[in-house]
Amino acid sequence: MLWYKSWLETRWRFLIGLVLVIGSVASTIYSYPTVSRILESTPPRTFDGILGRQITEALALSRDYRGYMWSEWFTGNIPELLTIFAVILGSGGLLTQIERGGGIFTLSLPVSRRRLLGVRAATGLGELAVLALVPSLLVPLLSPGVGQSYAVTDALVHALCLAIASSVLFAVSFLLSTVFSDVWRPALIVLCLAILVGLGEQVTGLSRYGLYGVMSGEAYFRDGTVPWAGLFASMTATAAVMSAAIVNIERQDF
Repeated sequence: MLWYKSWLETRWRFLIGLVLVIGSVASTIYSYPTVSRILESTPPRTFDGILGRQITEALALSRDYRGYMWSEWFTGNIPELLTIFAVILGSGGLLTQIERGGGIFTLSLPVSRRRLLGVRAATGLGELAVLALVPSLLVPLLSPGVGQSYAVTDALVHALCLAIASSVLFAVSFLLSTVFSDVWRPALIVLCLAILVGLGEQVTGLSRYGLYGVMSGEAYFRDGTVPWAGLFASMTATAAVMSAAIVNIERQDF
């Protein structure tokens, strides 16, 4: 019952996210022939400044299909989409239900608050994992449609990085949802934090080792090395933040 209840609470957020990520990855893949033709007819150019260097590298990477998919999808569209939906799936919860008058039934169920939050968190994290896995697997599946190929192993590694790193943002939203009774404040706070983290990684040149560097699997793309340290740190951070959220709810007097 708890699992079904959690699914009902989050299903539309998840389904909308699934449609968006599938549409986005298909659009990215089928845009490659056009991008390839444009790049072939354009001589390589170099731009100055931090942003210029990023543009120069993106253009260079896009001349190869694997580089194109990494620069446009795995380090571009999908981290942005997963950030948004990790925050959306993590926001809301028991306090929001109580604020709207529907939490009395939930609290009256013969289960502990720890189990209530545990099921809600597991449901959201499972949905987030699906949002990372499905579009990643579509890359090798749809690539032959544009005359290219993409290794399933590479797609799975990137899906792992996306799911685990984005779970940190889910956990922070989940924690803030035990502090604020509305949906929007946790979402807006975490989105602002995510933007600051992303900008900080770019400015400091530490993008490869930061949260979004792990999410995009940059180390794997460049060196073939799975970022185990970053994945372990992300899982540890997620577990710690989720534990703090559960403790916070258990201490509150409803």
